[in-house]
Amino acid sequence: QVQLVESGGGLVQAGGSLRLSCTASARTFSRYGMGWFRQAPGKERDLVACISRSGTDTYYVDSVKGRFTISRDNARNTVYLQMNSLTPGDTAVYYCAAASSGTYYAAPSRIPSEYEYWGQGTQVTVSS
Repeated sequence: QVQLVESGGGLVQAGGSLRLSCTASARTFSRYGMGWFRQAPGKERDLVACISRSGTDTYYVDSVKGRFTISRDNARNTVYLQMNSLTPGDTAVYYCAAASSGTYYAAPSRIPSEYEYWGQGTQVTVSS
């Protein structure tokens, strides 16, 4: 079992920044590709960004490219999502998730169902 705990959400004005963190309980953190997803009210949970086990390969959905940065520190069992130039459209509950499938150097799946472990979520609200 892997427990994931997110932090860093909150209320920010449009144009502002937030940094989300997700810390895993597993000492085998580097065995998991990690993803950040978000879910707005009435909408499906969608991938925002993901990162390979090695940290060297990343993927971003088009709407956040150039604004968000995903990174990880395997020594600290933590994955981060730096979010800049936030807009009201970024308002959602943000979840981190862990996937054991895939390879060490390739970014993991973009499909939510292929992630085995999920955090409880952290609310991000961007006011206009």
